[in-house]
Amino acid sequence: CLCGSCKNFTVRNEEERWRRSRRKKISQDTKMEIIPNCEACTKPSPEEIQMWSQSFEKLMRNPAGRNVFREFLRTEYSEDNMLFWLACEDLKKEHNKNVVEEKARSIYEDYISILSPKEVSLDARVREVINKKMQDPTPHSFEDAQLQIYTLMHRDSYPRFLSSNIYKSLAPGSSGTKSES
Repeated sequence: CLCGSCKNFTVRNEEERWRRSRRKKISQDTKMEIIPNCEACTKPSPEEIQMWSQSFEKLMRNPAGRNVFREFLRTEYSEDNMLFWLACEDLKKEHNKNVVEEKARSIYEDYISILSPKEVSLDARVREVINKKMQDPTPHSFEDAQLQIYTLMHRDSYPRFLSSNIYKSLAPGSSGTKSES
């Protein structure tokens, strides 16, 4: 993956270097060279990489796809959307009430609170629902917010990802035109 710790495959990332050179006043955590908490993954096959272009759902179901997309989101300074989505997925797997409460509070403080530097963009209705659910958090307390962020990534970032150098450098037959098989 692209996290630097797995070293399963590499990607030329000219877009990221170009953006970094233009934005010298970006905080250190945005400039990090290694993605923390990168999902374990194997090197994707050319078929898997091609499937990512077929639908956003196929991309998001694939750990390597999520890692590559996350790397792309970093170049757009919107990696927090993926981090929030992943945190919500992790929360849904939890059954211990105390751990659920702890993780939910952490997600709230990291991504929902207006004081957070990693705050994700949510509408007022969803924020109000979350505030009520935080009285007694469950593994599904953030579902509305998670759906809103998923939709944002799908409609906004995913089309740009498919035309990015990050994706094109991985895609089979990426000479700029689609090859028919």
